[in-house]
Amino acid sequence: MATAPHTYKSLDGISRSDIEALGIPSKLADQLHQKLTEIIVNYGAATSDTWRNIYRHILNPELPFSFHQMLYYGCYKDFGPDPPAWLPHPEAANLTNVGQLLERRGKELLGSRYKDPISSFSDFQEFSVSNPEVYWKTVLDEMNISFSVPPQCILRENAYGVANPGGQWLPGAYLNPAKNCLSLKSGRSLDDIVIRWRDEGDDNLPVKSMNLKELRTEVWLVAYALNALGLEKGSAIAIDMPMNVNAVVIYLAIVLAGYMVVSIADSFAALEISTRLKISEAKAIFTQDVIIRGVKSIPLYSRIVDAQAPMAIVIPARGPGGSMRLRDGDISWHDFLGKVRNFKEYEFAAVEQSVEAFTNILFSSGTTGDPKAIPWTNATPLKAAADAWCHMDIRKGDIVAWPTNLGWMMGPWLVYASLLNGASIALYNGSPLGSGFAKFVQDAKVTMLGVIPSIVRTWKSGNSVAGYDWSAIRCFASTGEASNVDEYLWLMGRACYKPVIEYCGGTEIGGGFVSGSLLQAQSLAAFSTPAMGCKLFILGDDGVPIPQNAPGMGELALGPLMFGASSKLLNANHYDVYFKGMPSWNGQILRRHGDVFERTSRGNYRAHGRADDTMNLGGIKVSSVEIERICNTVDSNVLETAAIGMPPPTGGPERLIIAVVFKDSSNSPPDLNQLRMSFNSAVQKKLNPLFRVSHVVPVPSLPRTATNKVMRRVLRKQLAHNNSKL
Repeated sequence: MATAPHTYKSLDGISRSDIEALGIPSKLADQLHQKLTEIIVNYGAATSDTWRNIYRHILNPELPFSFHQMLYYGCYKDFGPDPPAWLPHPEAANLTNVGQLLERRGKELLGSRYKDPISSFSDFQEFSVSNPEVYWKTVLDEMNISFSVPPQCILRENAYGVANPGGQWLPGAYLNPAKNCLSLKSGRSLDDIVIRWRDEGDDNLPVKSMNLKELRTEVWLVAYALNALGLEKGSAIAIDMPMNVNAVVIYLAIVLAGYMVVSIADSFAALEISTRLKISEAKAIFTQDVIIRGVKSIPLYSRIVDAQAPMAIVIPARGPGGSMRLRDGDISWHDFLGKVRNFKEYEFAAVEQSVEAFTNILFSSGTTGDPKAIPWTNATPLKAAADAWCHMDIRKGDIVAWPTNLGWMMGPWLVYASLLNGASIALYNGSPLGSGFAKFVQDAKVTMLGVIPSIVRTWKSGNSVAGYDWSAIRCFASTGEASNVDEYLWLMGRACYKPVIEYCGGTEIGGGFVSGSLLQAQSLAAFSTPAMGCKLFILGDDGVPIPQNAPGMGELALGPLMFGASSKLLNANHYDVYFKGMPSWNGQILRRHGDVFERTSRGNYRAHGRADDTMNLGGIKVSSVEIERICNTVDSNVLETAAIGMPPPTGGPERLIIAVVFKDSSNSPPDLNQLRMSFNSAVQKKLNPLFRVSHVVPVPSLPRTATNKVMRRVLRKQLAHNNSKL
């Protein structure tokens, strides 16, 4: 825990004066103490039921967070690991997507093992792994997924032999995920709101909205305009722009028309854009002239030009009045749509493709310095939506917000997780860090809010969400990096203790492999269950999986049969990256993931960072090699560098540390702070403006293997031992 519980008094030792000392007025302190005393009498001073009644009947966002901490840590002072911060209520659990399914079919699916949704959830998760044919047919039916040609079966395990241990999913099926997003199903009507949004700076204006009829009309028109470009079906078309309404419309139109999206984050420098365009062989790219953030205009189209991108369709960020000078061959948004205005409101006939056809190319940094090009097939959107249906309980009527970008997997995930489940997407076109976003969450009545820990840290430190009503939130979800207990206790308190569903996966998974659930107790910064359809293995020091239910820590491996997971890479050998050299279990070769995970004594899972040399900075995976190539050329005194990610001693997201070997160690080293700023400038300019070098540490040499490879894990341990202030 970030705050040591032993520094707090047990609940029965807390006095009125202790509460007053936190700045709470005397009369209110007396009332709070009286309520606390009643709860202790009824439930004891140190049980999970005690805590549940405390957060339901005592705590609220207006009370000082120090009081929340006093009661949470006081209740769980001697509890041990994984104290539950939220517990499911049976009536609410029965109303979740999974709860309703199990109430209808629990005995049919699980037999005599079935008791009730909460008690039987773990059995249902195991069932999803051991009976994929039944599980996935059931869930796809629950989500009303429509196929133009239905699958011959759910899974053929050995369809591709040893070359692809992941098997063949939904063989023979044809579908279009975007068409499913736009369809009338599950009681959805054309008048239902499907996107809500607000532009930064318009924070006092009403939230804008688009209904399903309007979204369909916009998507169809863009799809017609794409066809008018004359590109071959299946061509790759890139999107490099903020996650706004136009981006969602363009994304769906590309998929609807039978093309392939190339996802590029709007924060990338020209070189990174160029690399991704070349790998994907993109034939066109959608972008904006600039990105508007408050009073700032950040150039975007100029980066596209510097990247020597193919034909660009350029949207003016400031609306129709914006003026741009375009390259020869590039097209303004107005002219792009103008060619097909006569088709407005005519339905576009969706291009139905094989389930194995590529629908999206995303990129994830590997350990070689080159980004891995990961194709999503037409099955991957179904995995994303199924995770949301099961683990976040997203359904019709929900309003889902997650500050992200189409360049990262959570952008497409948000589109599919919302629209395939009949929910509405909530988009804030601006920075999520300030009070404007917090007000948008309130005004849009967001019911599921996705976060990454660094955003939560900024909210907490700046108190930017104070005074806003987040009571509409049913749950949070968190992904991208390691969480911090105190910060997530604070986050839950902002929404009257709604649970945080921790969610960890990868671009190559199309969703998560470990998660939380609204049918299980949720502990802070911990995962309560493998994701549906996923089996987890923790490898011991000998590389062999430890017993399934035993506590332990080691490199994580995954069962190979995962619905929607990647089976190919565009620029690397998929088998070599994910399976070569991995151990087998029950005759199945396990899939490499690369994170170090712990299974706790209470059966939860905790993430402990990367086992390889890829680090996670602000929710973005990046290889050490990419950063080192830049830092090695910054200063003539630098001989070599090693980039590593290290979490702070109190836990939380990794910080970027640069270890430096200087050419002449006899001379006094350069100003390390100045060198840090130089590294910062170079990394942000050439790689990603969101990255920040936290510390520069001089070392006499880098630890290496016999084959001269830098052992960054050894270096990480050395720095953690010798530099407690890092």
